[in-house]
Amino acid sequence: MTNADSTLITSSGRGEPAPQGVEPMRIAVVGPVAQSIPPTRSGSVETVTALLTDGLVANGHQVTLFATGSSTTTARLHATFPLGYHEDTSLWPWELCELFNLAAAVERASEFDIIHYQAEYAPISLAFTRLSPTPVLLTLHHAPTPPEVALWSRYPEAPFVAISAAQEQLLAGLKVVGTIHHAVDTATFVLHAEPEGYLVFLGRFTEGKGVQQAIDVARRTGSRLVLAAAENDYYRDAIEPMVDGQQVVYAGEVDLAAKVTLLGGARALLYPVQSNEPFGLVMAEAMACGTPVAALGRGAAGEIVDDGVTGGVFDSLDALVEGLPLVLALDRSAVRARAVERFGPERMVGAHEGVYSRLVAAGSARRNAPPDMRTPQH
Repeated sequence: MTNADSTLITSSGRGEPAPQGVEPMRIAVVGPVAQSIPPTRSGSVETVTALLTDGLVANGHQVTLFATGSSTTTARLHATFPLGYHEDTSLWPWELCELFNLAAAVERASEFDIIHYQAEYAPISLAFTRLSPTPVLLTLHHAPTPPEVALWSRYPEAPFVAISAAQEQLLAGLKVVGTIHHAVDTATFVLHAEPEGYLVFLGRFTEGKGVQQAIDVARRTGSRLVLAAAENDYYRDAIEPMVDGQQVVYAGEVDLAAKVTLLGGARALLYPVQSNEPFGLVMAEAMACGTPVAALGRGAAGEIVDDGVTGGVFDSLDALVEGLPLVLALDRSAVRARAVERFGPERMVGAHEGVYSRLVAAGSARRNAPPDMRTPQH
């Protein structure tokens, strides 16, 4: 494992041979530089980036991760900053930090077959689409608005990976080269066969996440609810007055070990999301622990939760309240088994290998074609 804070850290970046039929590739994975990869506490983008990077190394690819020096990875690590801008307040504005980290990968583009940018906030890699001799693939981690997509369409040839079919629909008109669900570390999120007597809400405190609706569900069903997320202004203004320490309990922001314990001990995860979330990693994490999910059918919730198998997807809060007993009665072993099948890291890594291979082959064919037969870039 690599974990250091110098300007440029390298390790072998190699693992076992690549699976049959997949040639080893030289891959640059550009992660966010807000904090370390993986994160010490919350951070779904950093968590997924870590799983993907280490999985690619294990499959025999030569991988370089562009991240903070505080990151831990089996890949080569190029650290543009020792710490993230959430940890070092002198690193601001954040946009420049993200831009410098991405530029560091593009400056070394000739060393890679593919550059994969994980955009936590904005798809700034689009500006490098026609400048980089190496294909730059983009994964977006939020639900874009129509004006955003219209702006991004200035680069219609830029390849995107969607994280759900729901997000792919929002990217209409752009070049989506694959739709790949996130994965969870199913060796860490393990089965908890016997839950304790509480429901859980775990996610950022925002109106769109539905924390007020989760509290409403707990009150209407007479259930104990544990809330876990970092305190912010929304929590202090809208949520804290409803926390009584008895029926509604605030556990604070939890680290990985505490998250596994909290999710695994819950009878169900409440996910009454109010916005069109493009994924919802906490749902997969809960299900990997055998904990079923009670969700509203917005965004990608219906893709992530197998209704009647790993949880329930409902059209309204009233329906969720009425259907919660059926969710609580689901077989936790079956919930875990389906989650491992659908959200194991091997599936996510293999799907990315397929996308990378196609982009690398297309780029090679274009470069080797006669000048009058090359596909225009724009």
